[in-house]
Amino acid sequence: MAKAIMIQGTGSHVGKSIITAGLCRIFKNMGYRVAPFKAQNMALNSAVAKEGGEIGRAQAIQAEACRIEPSIHMNPVLLKPNSDMGSQVIIHGKFVGNMKAREYYALKEKAWEAVCESYRKLSGEFDLIVIEGAGSPAEVNLKDNDIVNMKVAEMANAPVLLVSDIDRGGVFASLIGTMELLTPSEREMVCGFIINKFRGDKTLLEPGLEFIEKRTDVPVLGVIPHIKDMGIGEEDSVGLEKTCRGGSVTSPGQGNALPLHKAINIGIIKLPHISNYTDFDSLQREPDVQLRYIQRPEEVDGLDLVIIPGSKNTIDDLLSLRETGLAEVIKRHCGNGKYVVGICGGYQILGLKVSDPHGVETEGGSEEGLGLLPVETTLLKEKVTANIEAVIPHSALRTPHLIRGYEIHMGETTISGDVKPAFVINKRNGDAVDIPDGAVTKDGRCWGTYIHGIFDNDGFRSDFLNGIRSDKGLDVLDRAAKKDDGFDRLADVLKENLDIERIVEFIEERRLRIGKEAGADQTIEHGWSA
Repeated sequence: MAKAIMIQGTGSHVGKSIITAGLCRIFKNMGYRVAPFKAQNMALNSAVAKEGGEIGRAQAIQAEACRIEPSIHMNPVLLKPNSDMGSQVIIHGKFVGNMKAREYYALKEKAWEAVCESYRKLSGEFDLIVIEGAGSPAEVNLKDNDIVNMKVAEMANAPVLLVSDIDRGGVFASLIGTMELLTPSEREMVCGFIINKFRGDKTLLEPGLEFIEKRTDVPVLGVIPHIKDMGIGEEDSVGLEKTCRGGSVTSPGQGNALPLHKAINIGIIKLPHISNYTDFDSLQREPDVQLRYIQRPEEVDGLDLVIIPGSKNTIDDLLSLRETGLAEVIKRHCGNGKYVVGICGGYQILGLKVSDPHGVETEGGSEEGLGLLPVETTLLKEKVTANIEAVIPHSALRTPHLIRGYEIHMGETTISGDVKPAFVINKRNGDAVDIPDGAVTKDGRCWGTYIHGIFDNDGFRSDFLNGIRSDKGLDVLDRAAKKDDGFDRLADVLKENLDIERIVEFIEERRLRIGKEAGADQTIEHGWSA
């Protein structure tokens, strides 16, 4: 059975996901067969695994770092918030219902069984599992229902690296406070601290590092500098909130240094129930793209492209666009010959009507869409999740490239007017098919699709953006940032600033110690990896 290491944090968005991805690439480069694992993920961003089920986007990215295909067993339980009180619950990649917290707690035994089943499967296929926790293991009101932090570390016999974000302030208090709130057996599992997002002279930290090591008897295994964009992607919803404080913040790309007339200016509508905003990471890395998340009508002024992203509640978000005045502004933007694109829920919003006869998102009924595409959508009870390949059947989108991406939606959309499908899906979950997808106007300036990850296709993205560049009189570009290079750069930063040899020693020591205590006949079913 596999060895394991677990990354936990003193809170949300301290860098657990990115450090997990970096360690996955380091161990992969060391020759391990390595896989990521997160028992339960609460995520706005999701992806489709090789089995056709839905998992957290972070685990799909971590699988890329391992150079393997993502599996439903890397994230057996996924919660997708669709209101302040409730979430879609997905187990082993399949939607099982919309639940409030108390309803989900009643399902925890089934969820834990799924966690154990998935870990056993991965542990039998790989040499090393890099496990990510969630939030903080010291949330005393949640510990009785924990299936993602210390309970998983105990099940997998994984030494725990505890990460804290010094950029937020209070790093020593957060580390010591977390340790104080853990039980003695939990504290024993913590083998080291990682201080993340440090700016400045590390020698100034030395008195603090000595203090915390003496106070807790736990070594600091590394101080990670504040890492600029590696081209890998944000962690999750907290990352979007941080980026969009005040509702409108530009991307960290080079395009922000350019005047408006020399950049491609893109606005992503920050829907109240936005999902899968990682669809736009690749756009953000383009050198002349200036990307903003917008919430007010006046923010559309000067944009070349408006994108309506995915949504976990399409009808509510459509009503929100009307209430804020954005609906009319987006229609005028399109009428002025500018570009408008809708992805998944955004595609549904661009149409004539969205109907919910089964009460999937509402109590039933229907709402008129923006009317920019002559399509109509009916929300269905069953969710479609699939990895796909597609082609472009005509020239409106200026590119003949093969498209790869994934579908995650609970709606069926039909064309009812004089437009053509934007794409034709010819492979779904490995099976040959012939399924039209999306719709596009004759001039190619307004289109929608169910395909997530559409802009991750380098050739398509380059050609589409070059069309906008040509319209503005800008030079066309032939350059695509490679995500794999980002993983290697991240691994280099971690290797330079973490004591990797000691981390490996902790993995081996815990495996050997537990093996001696448990005896040769113990198995993962009893919480040990023999």
